[in-house]
Amino acid sequence: MSIDPVTLQIFGNHAQAAAEAMAFTLFRTAHSTFVKETEDFTTGLCTPEGLTFASPRELGATWFIGLEYGPVIRALSDYREGDVGMTNDPYSGFVCTHSPDIHLWKPIFWEGELVCFAVGHIHNTDVGGAVPASLSRALTEVHQEGIRFPPVKLVAEGVLDQRLLDIMLLNVRAPTQNWGDLKAQLAAMTTGERKVHEMIRRFGLATFRAGMEGLLDLADRQARRVLAGIPDGDYEFHDYLDEDSPGGLPCRLQLNMRIRGETAELDFTGSDPQLAASLNMPTGGSARHILLMVGWNYVLYTLDPTMLLNGGLVRPATCIVPEGTVLNPVFPAAVGMRSMTCMRLQGVLMGAFQRAVPDRLPAGPASGGPMMNVNTTDNRTGRRVMAAIDPITGGGGGAPDGDGNDGSGGNSGFLKNTPVEINEAEVPIRILRYGLEPDSGGAGKHRGGMATVLEFRVHAPGTVVTARNRDRSRFRSWGVQGGLPGAASQFWRNPGTARAENLGNTDVVTLDPGDVIRIVCSGASGWGPAWERSLAAVEADLAAGKISARAAARDYGVVVGDAAETQRLRAALATAPQRDFDPGPEREAYEQVWTDANYAALTQILASLPIHWRHYAKRQIFSRIDANTERRGDGSEVQAAFAALRQDFPQISG
Repeated sequence: MSIDPVTLQIFGNHAQAAAEAMAFTLFRTAHSTFVKETEDFTTGLCTPEGLTFASPRELGATWFIGLEYGPVIRALSDYREGDVGMTNDPYSGFVCTHSPDIHLWKPIFWEGELVCFAVGHIHNTDVGGAVPASLSRALTEVHQEGIRFPPVKLVAEGVLDQRLLDIMLLNVRAPTQNWGDLKAQLAAMTTGERKVHEMIRRFGLATFRAGMEGLLDLADRQARRVLAGIPDGDYEFHDYLDEDSPGGLPCRLQLNMRIRGETAELDFTGSDPQLAASLNMPTGGSARHILLMVGWNYVLYTLDPTMLLNGGLVRPATCIVPEGTVLNPVFPAAVGMRSMTCMRLQGVLMGAFQRAVPDRLPAGPASGGPMMNVNTTDNRTGRRVMAAIDPITGGGGGAPDGDGNDGSGGNSGFLKNTPVEINEAEVPIRILRYGLEPDSGGAGKHRGGMATVLEFRVHAPGTVVTARNRDRSRFRSWGVQGGLPGAASQFWRNPGTARAENLGNTDVVTLDPGDVIRIVCSGASGWGPAWERSLAAVEADLAAGKISARAAARDYGVVVGDAAETQRLRAALATAPQRDFDPGPEREAYEQVWTDANYAALTQILASLPIHWRHYAKRQIFSRIDANTERRGDGSEVQAAFAALRQDFPQISG
């Protein structure tokens, strides 16, 4: 049956309220800080086929809006009332995307007929594995990333599988915490079931079914309307992760976006090969996998804030993701740090759209800030503590109509901070500083958002800090329309002392009693020439401590109390060449060697090799190019380096 627009709107409000109620149940009853404070969880309702038609707007992670549960739903059979499915295996249908994420789905019946599913996930602080918090870029295969469960019934007709639960809790570092979060998640499933029953009583089963499809169709139409307002064209954008492995080479993420009318093709050919590190993103090559589409959803919602948040948003897009690349790895590639790659990819999509409609979208988001986890011992009780203490985030990029948000926004706006008092109450550390880092936001007519900074001292030997998603210490966020890049990230052990150590992109570090950690996210970038920023805005930033007097003079041409010098400096800035896109000198120096032509040649070569050779071959070719003093940048030096490599290893072609 069809459903009229008024009824659909009312139905949609009820569906969203049901998803919000599920989220509120989970949020209020969870045990771990990462769920009850940071809110790294999702809830929702999906069709019997697995398409998410209702999601919260106020609570939880926005990454997984539109996640398709179909592959895991189909992995089980004979659903009955009271069942709950579970998985945390990234390679079982590519629904779960790394092992700490436990996904549940509960079939909801009405008069014996399956009508929909309640769905959702939580991020467990730890699921075992090689390192505390289970994740590090140094891991090379999924087996190291903790215990994994293929799709299985955790609850069958209302009865919990205690043996399955016992196996899980035996293999994790904080079993009480994990079990508490899982109970909260099960409670959220029950809330969803109750709310769906209330909706069916109100609307009737036929309208409920029509409403599910109607909401997906409406989001599809809204997305197509936005695309129709973007000029047809081919829009290229790429960016880099600092490292493809610990101490490794940059990792390139490439997008060629083709807009045609109300549809888009997102071609990720040219992205780096599958890595011998955990930065791979498990998508299975799906045409619309949610990890590929997070940035898409963010852009569309920015361009139309009335957009429904469901699986219909991604229908107008088709992705091309070659197998054996960092965006479509094959088993058993490690994938635990896929969130860092996904964050950078979000920025890549934002950058492509920014080129299409530069007057409607902001500059580069910060990214590169880690999720901080501490594994330590409470000296008073002897109890081992495993906890997430805070996401270290940057701000949003400066926009055509104003400054970027400080400390949050861009592609990390859904992550909530944890109050200092709660962190110190739950984890035996002393927080010395938590706030915003001056001079971290990129200068511009509209300034980029500032980064957060956290300093804390540990008190027990053998304390292990895991700084998941460390990045942007080399390649910074990108400014547009004359705006400047944001500041790079920082990670220090014992800063300002004789024992100071720059940890770079290290993500796991063991500390001694009394050691201090200082972590600073990268900053977001500016939009528009900095010399066009109003004097009042610059002076307000100075007064608030957001920028230093040195940065005010250098970047904005403003010297408070000296009108003549300000006029001179601003006149000089105004005559300097203005750039539509500024990635910073670090990336520009890198691309003097690794030109588009060299990368195109590298991509063609690597795609022709067996998957297990690709990462190794990339590193060898880079090494030979670095040793070559002749720089042509036309691809020929890459071909020559590969020819030499093939002479050394004739088996490379299989």
